[in-house]
Amino acid sequence: MTDRAQYTPGPANGAQIQKDGEKWTLVLVRDLRHAPEKVWQALTDPAHLREWAPFEADASLGTAGSTVKLTTVGAPAPRVTETRVMRADAPNKLEYNWGGFDMRWELEDLGGGTRLTLWTNIGHRFIAMGAAGWHICFDVLDHLLSGTPIGRLVGPEAMKFGGWQRLHAEYAKQFGIEAPEWPPQAAQKL
Repeated sequence: MTDRAQYTPGPANGAQIQKDGEKWTLVLVRDLRHAPEKVWQALTDPAHLREWAPFEADASLGTAGSTVKLTTVGAPAPRVTETRVMRADAPNKLEYNWGGFDMRWELEDLGGGTRLTLWTNIGHRFIAMGAAGWHICFDVLDHLLSGTPIGRLVGPEAMKFGGWQRLHAEYAKQFGIEAPEWPPQAAQKL
């Protein structure tokens, strides 16, 4: 495993937000140096997900119609969600719902690499946090696929990481939203 202390995320980029009525969608795009088939395996195989994703799966996400239990990682109380894979067109499109969040993945072949796009609905006040978290997950995924894993970095552990705090502020500025001070300060007594 590569030394995580040497990992520094790049600047906030490849993310946008879309609004449809009251629904907010975070769209993240990342170009990876790996073939779509390799990226697909990392998106669907429980052993790969355990290395980079903010959840664990009890079965493959690679079959449309299958039911999979996804367990949130890094949360104070792990949350188990039963999800149904709505679409699994290997190695191009994957859709499922994770704990109330619609997750739609698209993999575009770049001739030796893959353009990975994620669309996920998210509460407006959590958009910059989500963008920062997924940015780091995608970095961890890229390291894993390159054979230099740095280990999963999600939830409160990621939020304590200096790179996450910088990304959170950069994405908030990029999206034109106010970023809450992080970590939150204890309420002051009068």
